[in-house]
Amino acid sequence: MSDCGCDKARQDLEEYLRNEVCKTEHTEIREHLEHCPSCRDEALVATTLTEVIARACKETAPEELRDMVFARLRQVQAGAH
Repeated sequence: MSDCGCDKARQDLEEYLRNEVCKTEHTEIREHLEHCPSCRDEALVATTLTEVIARACKETAPEELRDMVFARLRQVQAGAH
């Protein structure tokens, strides 16, 4: 096992979680997370936060709010001409 260390794991954590690191780095970071509770906890927080944000982005705004936003946008656009 080649431990990449906490600094490397934390530096590349977001890319690791999105599968944007090369296979070698992915393996090293995964192995580090398996043996380092602190970094594993940080990865869990990042994963949970990403999932919560993704769920929130799927929700639709209430009709009244959408109408107010669109009305305001039309006012701003009309004033810009």
